[in-house]
Amino acid sequence: MRHCLNCCIQLFPEDAHKQQVACQGGPHHSHQACPSCKGENKILFRVDSKQMNLLAVLEVRTEGNENWGGFLRFRKGKRCSLVFGLIIMTLVMASYILSGAHQELLISSPFHYGGFPSNPSVMDSESPSDVKEHHYQPSVNNISYVKDYPNIKLIIDSIAARIEFTTRQLPDLQDLKRQELHMFSVIPNKFLPTSKSPCWYEEFSGRNTTDPYLTNSYVLYSKRFRSTFDTLRKAFWGHLSHVHGKHFRLRCLPHFYIIGQPKCGTTDLYDRLRLHPEVKFSAIKEPHWWTRKRFGIVRLRDGLRDRYPVEDYLDLFDLAAHQIHQGLQAASAEQTSKMNRIIIGEASASTMWDNNAWTFFYDNSTDGEPPFLTQDFIHAFQPEAKLLVMLRDPVERLYSDYLYFASSNKSADDFHEKVTEALQLFENCMLDYSLRACVYNNTLNNAMPVRLQVGLYAVYLLDWLTVFSKEQFLILRLEDHASNVKYTMHKVFQFLNLGPLSEKQEALMTKSPASNTRRPEDRSLGPMWPITQKILRDFYGPFNTRLAQVLDDEAFAWKTP
Repeated sequence: MRHCLNCCIQLFPEDAHKQQVACQGGPHHSHQACPSCKGENKILFRVDSKQMNLLAVLEVRTEGNENWGGFLRFRKGKRCSLVFGLIIMTLVMASYILSGAHQELLISSPFHYGGFPSNPSVMDSESPSDVKEHHYQPSVNNISYVKDYPNIKLIIDSIAARIEFTTRQLPDLQDLKRQELHMFSVIPNKFLPTSKSPCWYEEFSGRNTTDPYLTNSYVLYSKRFRSTFDTLRKAFWGHLSHVHGKHFRLRCLPHFYIIGQPKCGTTDLYDRLRLHPEVKFSAIKEPHWWTRKRFGIVRLRDGLRDRYPVEDYLDLFDLAAHQIHQGLQAASAEQTSKMNRIIIGEASASTMWDNNAWTFFYDNSTDGEPPFLTQDFIHAFQPEAKLLVMLRDPVERLYSDYLYFASSNKSADDFHEKVTEALQLFENCMLDYSLRACVYNNTLNNAMPVRLQVGLYAVYLLDWLTVFSKEQFLILRLEDHASNVKYTMHKVFQFLNLGPLSEKQEALMTKSPASNTRRPEDRSLGPMWPITQKILRDFYGPFNTRLAQVLDDEAFAWKTP
């Protein structure tokens, strides 16, 4: 609803001091004539206080055939101009006072939008590793949001009352094979005992002129990867093993996976870890194969493409496989031992949480819960895989995620609106389905304007722990990594059983600036509103408490911001 104040001001040539003013207030969708304004020489002023941003807008419009030049020809025009200017100033000041001091009388909806007063001088150095809180004085909009809190708290309480962490039913291995026949036909049951990474030799039937990456979907669908595969193509034939007139190529899967979570520092961990001489990553940082590409998904909203076969995924590890092969073929035992220490990693931050594709391919669901999850298939091939997880206060993670992915109109107000909408959608799902069904609900996840579900770490971790043991995980907090990079990297080295670094290598790894920091254009937006932060802490609280219990570490409750 729009609230307008229409004022007609009549200026008489005979006496510039004589004025008649008549005003009408109330909702209008069009200009109405003012009954007390007669004649031709009149100017219409409209003060329009919009609900959306609570700013008064002054519109000046002339009517009839008279214009500003004609007005100046009036007798005593200079004095009229002065009076005219004072009237404008008075109206503008009054509109701002009214919209600021009595906004609760102008707002009909419990949810509000508005401009966010940015402060470019604050948070210039903020990055995903900067976890300091910034305290702002509440704005006018923030105050109105506080009044909405009781209603939103009812939604959160409704969700909390329905939270139940149940143990999922594990699928049978034969069911997994029926779902992915081709994958199971390519990856063997056993790997080479002389390699730390899971590797095996397979026969290559092509000639030396054959392009092994001709049909690779990563190459076909992205120009960014073509130069990488050009390098692999040139070196390919020289890294084959030739036995009895046959050619064999070494195939490898990752020894470890950085499985999540997004906007929690996984890029920084990846960039530092790949500086270790014993670590080799996939040719592409985030293949997203297990969660998306094997289903033919690039972006789910764009529909499905042809599925990427497992061979395309294995091609991404050829550079590391070439080095491992070279070590396996080395003449001396010393060289073999040195090269054998190479381990392969993969760092798709979607691996831990993204199972949105299941509804398109698995139809034997139980009460809306997916019958198969990503970890079921990884475990079927690599029961000894090591898994790295980097987590962050889910409240701050969500805001960072919003700033990174939102394309326009980013502000603390807009974020607050999206959070409240997402909470309402999540509650609607929880009224009819289980927690797991809602967390993995593709329709709900696509509908929510912010990725609220990604911060439900306990749900995902508990499901991963149904197939992998706790000892196979190293779970880090971004807050700890940001405060002491050297300590967290040493924990990673120990977990992966990596050799020591020289002082120069360690200095390079631990003193380099953080990767994937907040973009300059997002820093000026400042933090979320304190009331939004409170709402999110209330929502994530039960999930954080459960996570801290599972990990036996209260730091993962994020009770102290």
